[in-house]
Amino acid sequence: MEKSTNNYNRRSFLKVSSVTGGGMMVGFSWLANLIPNEALASAETEKQWIELSGFIKITPDNQIKIFSPNPEFGTNVMTSLPMMVAEELEVDWKSVIVEQGDYDTPRFKSQFTGGSQAMRMAWVPLRTAGATARLMLMQAAANEWNVPVTELKASKGVVYHNGTNKSLTYGAIASAAAKLPKPEKVTLKKNSDFTLIGTPQKNVVGKSIVSGNSLFTMDYKQEGMLIAMIIHPPAFGMKLKSFDATEALKMPGIKAVFDIQVYKDGYERAGFDTRAFNNLVAVVGNSTWEVMNAKKKVNVQWEPIQSTKETVAAWGRKKEEVVPAGLESTDDHMQQMHAMQQTPGKILRKDGDPETAFTKAKKVLERTYSAPFLSHNPMEPISCFAHITDEKAFFVAPIQIPEMMKQNIMKNLDLPADKIEMKLARMGGGFGRRAYGHYIVEAGHISKKMKAPVKLIYTREDDMTNGVYRPTYMVTFKAAFDEQNNVTALHIKGGGIPEGAVHENRFPAGAFENYLAEGWNIPSNITIGAFRAPGSNFIASAEQSFLDELAETMGKDPIDYRIELLKKAKANPVGKNNDYNADRYIGVLELVKEKSNWSNTNNKNTRRGVAAYFCHNSYAAHVVEVTMKNGQPAIDRVVSAMDCGFIVNPEGAKNMVEGAVVDGIGNALFGGMRFEKGVPMQKNLNQYRIIRQREAPKKIEVHFVQNNIDPTGLGEPPFPPVFAALANALYKATGKRFYNQPFVNDLNKS
Repeated sequence: MEKSTNNYNRRSFLKVSSVTGGGMMVGFSWLANLIPNEALASAETEKQWIELSGFIKITPDNQIKIFSPNPEFGTNVMTSLPMMVAEELEVDWKSVIVEQGDYDTPRFKSQFTGGSQAMRMAWVPLRTAGATARLMLMQAAANEWNVPVTELKASKGVVYHNGTNKSLTYGAIASAAAKLPKPEKVTLKKNSDFTLIGTPQKNVVGKSIVSGNSLFTMDYKQEGMLIAMIIHPPAFGMKLKSFDATEALKMPGIKAVFDIQVYKDGYERAGFDTRAFNNLVAVVGNSTWEVMNAKKKVNVQWEPIQSTKETVAAWGRKKEEVVPAGLESTDDHMQQMHAMQQTPGKILRKDGDPETAFTKAKKVLERTYSAPFLSHNPMEPISCFAHITDEKAFFVAPIQIPEMMKQNIMKNLDLPADKIEMKLARMGGGFGRRAYGHYIVEAGHISKKMKAPVKLIYTREDDMTNGVYRPTYMVTFKAAFDEQNNVTALHIKGGGIPEGAVHENRFPAGAFENYLAEGWNIPSNITIGAFRAPGSNFIASAEQSFLDELAETMGKDPIDYRIELLKKAKANPVGKNNDYNADRYIGVLELVKEKSNWSNTNNKNTRRGVAAYFCHNSYAAHVVEVTMKNGQPAIDRVVSAMDCGFIVNPEGAKNMVEGAVVDGIGNALFGGMRFEKGVPMQKNLNQYRIIRQREAPKKIEVHFVQNNIDPTGLGEPPFPPVFAALANALYKATGKRFYNQPFVNDLNKS
């Protein structure tokens, strides 16, 4: 497997449509209803590879290049998506060159990595792309030999006719195939016939990553490029009043200091147009070091914001978003959330008569759980290259959603759509943070002002104090018991700042005859955003911890109790909106029970906890094994079971689950942002605790339910249940339940 990079862009391709000595390029609209573009053929000479989003490219010497349209930030889509094309195209994977496609929505109906949607959305379109090209090539060979195409076979980039022992490479017939009409219908392989899909394949850019090749925006350079950094308010609830850059402008290498307004007044934001501070000070100079030092010399005055209301057009509907004035603090947040828990919330779902069941209850078990704001902290801080001229606006951006940024760029930078070009750089982590592209607009403003190419760089402090956090949450679970110690009703009530996390139609909804779910939220000027399994990562922790306590109260095994509830929900479901498949849920629980050897209780020093959850169309279960050493937990082993449908690349899938396990344990134990009068108390990694290598699980075993269901997503689903599996294991190890994240606070209490 090879990787290719070049300096050509989409616009340059549109001027050249041939390959050396003829050849074939077949373009497809991936990740949508597949519409093959007209095949391109020409006798003109082309000296280099041309970068082309969403195309299969074949040259006369039988080189085959497959472009991956989705941005890559560690989910391995740059390997898995092209595997789908290569499988149906019938080529040797080892000889395929994979390239990252750039932003090009005329060819790609969707360029989005997030929401665990890549494999799910691409499963049919990408395979159809490969099958269509293969059939065109086989038809070209059939025409050459004057035989029916049904007598031919394609394998490893060669078309064979068994009756005459003739063969032609794809490259030899590429030009002829390109002139043929595209087939209206193709037949895709059965899963049982796959030879590439379902086999473990290494990351196609793995060698480039470990050898330090330039893949990231931070690496990007252009002649005449300037470095820019921003200064934003030190506290949420503050805004820019004035600044004096006299001393900064005297410093060597500094070109300019000025203020920018990120979004125009009256701009109607879309779902991913979050930004914390709209008015910033930009410092521009020759080098990173010079600009960092100059930032310290800018004298900036801040003033309080006023309460505002904005209309946000998100996910097909409009909503009013309140941004209150004031300087918020974590202690005040906790008091406000506790107060909301004592007042009626918005009823999200009600089955049966839960009020009467609680009135008649022999006893009631009630537990409240909370979690703080979390910072994403991807390894690579925010950065973006921008060069805006009269001819075009060129960006190099680590962005998860390039297409969804187009409206923002057009309206706030006054640019027509046909002038926007964007090279999609590999992202050094994201976890949802890079779905929000305010930094692209910021870089564009600075480039326009300077009339020069500019690379905007956030320091770690800039990134961690700029918002787009995971919200802070609180939820109370309450269960009513009858005289036989059976649960007769369940009540869930919770919310967050500034949004809640109750998923009222997920398990255990449907398993209890009397069920009530309530929600609430408190507006805030602290900005939030998607954070690996948004909402689910908290509510799963609370729900699965509470289910463990229910099982203990009834004297039942925690895995058996979950399976019992799921079987009840399957046989006699309560309500009509239960959004989970009980069989798949039971499947991961049974698999993790088997693989963890759950019934073996011989090791008295190791304590185990279990949790399972459904989100983003997939099912996950974990068993975490903990040993206490000097009052601190050592994670000996984690056994994970997943049902995410058919696995395209087991190597990448296993890595995804392993990463989610480590990330979940780290956030559960240590993660948290505190605020005092609007000021983030954690500004860098020396203050924001993340998991260290020695604290990671010594062993992680990953197992997949084997089925032929189409892929249903893997990026987010393994993350949420890790929190509760750890909490339940810690209870077994310490005798203490953990209700408030991060768990380390309660662990360290005497």
